[in-house]
Amino acid sequence: MKDIQIGGLVSFTTIDYPGKLAAVIFLVGCPLRCAYCSNPHLLNVRDGEYDPEKVFDWLKSRVGKLEAIVFSGGEALMQGDALIEYMHRVKDLGFLIGVHTNGFYPETLKRASDFIDWIGLDYKATRIKYPELVGQNIAHDNMIKSLSVWLDTGKDFEIRITCDPRHITKLDLLEIIQDLHSRGVKKIAIQKYIPHFEDNEHGTTPEQRAQYFNDEKLREDINSKFESVIWRE
Repeated sequence: MKDIQIGGLVSFTTIDYPGKLAAVIFLVGCPLRCAYCSNPHLLNVRDGEYDPEKVFDWLKSRVGKLEAIVFSGGEALMQGDALIEYMHRVKDLGFLIGVHTNGFYPETLKRASDFIDWIGLDYKATRIKYPELVGQNIAHDNMIKSLSVWLDTGKDFEIRITCDPRHITKLDLLEIIQDLHSRGVKKIAIQKYIPHFEDNEHGTTPEQRAQYFNDEKLREDINSKFESVIWRE
């Protein structure tokens, strides 16, 4: 079986698995090409820069010091069986397992769901705007399938919506919110878009990026529909 391909490592974080002390392992490869991607160096499938066995040895040294290991990317689930085998080994060390995912691989998520404890799932845009943002026509449908898979587990998760004003209007955000509310989602995070690679033609202003956060009525409306809403600025 092909080894897992690791492109990055954060040795300590308090924000990537809510309420837990964690490390994050970033895997290479992603099927999407999102306009606001913050990790473009991880998009293309290639050999990783980290030896998986050396990373695993390091994880063993973190037992009793960290509570959770989060697999991110790129899109971690793109690595399929290699990821599942590695996550299983990490789980056996006693860590909680978290996954940040765009939801493109619902079947892989289902196969791994027995030993994944928490996911952060991205809901990137309305269905009609998804292809323009991510470059894939089936990404929205797959994400919804992944959401259904995870809802069936009954385990904890967070839906994350990054409000890029080039792709999400306030009305779009309300449409997404209503969809999530109707599906029984309890926890969401509204994330401010942070530009990384804008050019002059496709730039945004601070006011555009802050519009969702400065609208008190919008915030109250969204807050009223969920048990937990995190506004990440």
